[in-house]
Amino acid sequence: MTDRYGRKIEYLRLSVTDLCNYRCIYCMGKDGVCKKSHSDILSIEELTEIARAAYALGIRKIRLTGGEPLVRKGILTLCENIRALGGDIDLSLTTNGSLLRNMTSDLKASGVDRLNISLDTLNEETFNRITRGGKLSDVLDGLKAAEEAGFTHTKINTVLMGGVNDNEIIDLINLARDNPVSVRFIELMPMDVVSGWDNSRFISTDIVENLLRKPDLVSFDGVARVYRPGGFIGTVGVISPLSHSFCNRCNRIRVTADGKLKPCLHSKDEIDLRGLSGDELLTAIREGVLNKPECHHLGEHHTDTPRSMNEIGG
Repeated sequence: MTDRYGRKIEYLRLSVTDLCNYRCIYCMGKDGVCKKSHSDILSIEELTEIARAAYALGIRKIRLTGGEPLVRKGILTLCENIRALGGDIDLSLTTNGSLLRNMTSDLKASGVDRLNISLDTLNEETFNRITRGGKLSDVLDGLKAAEEAGFTHTKINTVLMGGVNDNEIIDLINLARDNPVSVRFIELMPMDVVSGWDNSRFISTDIVENLLRKPDLVSFDGVARVYRPGGFIGTVGVISPLSHSFCNRCNRIRVTADGKLKPCLHSKDEIDLRGLSGDELLTAIREGVLNKPECHHLGEHHTDTPRSMNEIGG
């Protein structure tokens, strides 16, 4: 599938739940989310059907997101179903890592190729503050378990927040010095609970590149600029939706846990996929691709979407 601006769309981010066992300060309010009824959320069968239709239309990369996907009942069955669609699918999963320790082997066996693990700090007190009660050791244990289960090319996602974790950038970079991981720093976006934050919280990934002393660019990995500093086993990436818009390289669409296709993370436009099948579902997905906007407008104002990140799929 190709959109109106010539971008080849081959990546689906499929949210399986808007629920999470953390309450990260940049993702949701302290009281969490208003829990939807079971009937409001796509079933495993519906999620599989959407993945099957997307695959038929040329999608070859599928990432399962949330909320926290590992709290979703049936997540392993969904992974198996998607893997059965074709061996050429790149199937990955984004997680906060807290539940990984006892699930890595099962995830590997169910066909998951890669993991993205959120980790915004290496300080226990700061971790507890950001997640509103989480334990850093749970995530570090999950990282170790992922490596022991045979996962490679694991990505660690760090949201940059001025005055919160910007004093740890070097420590987080150094995770990639001796470990075969990609640490990726992501600019904080003005969405939902974050929209009213002080401007000092929003810092550019330029600070990371300056600390790296601008080493040679290894590659573009989707929307990330990826570097390998001298002597590093792993890599360091930066994702800069505010300071260096990557809309011209965006090759993704998103489906929310309640079945809405979002052509762009920051657009209010959504297409309801629930209840569709066969040609109707294929047509709706094609429509979503054709409606994908040329770019977001974060440089002009806050996001246009009324949803929070956990509702869309991080």
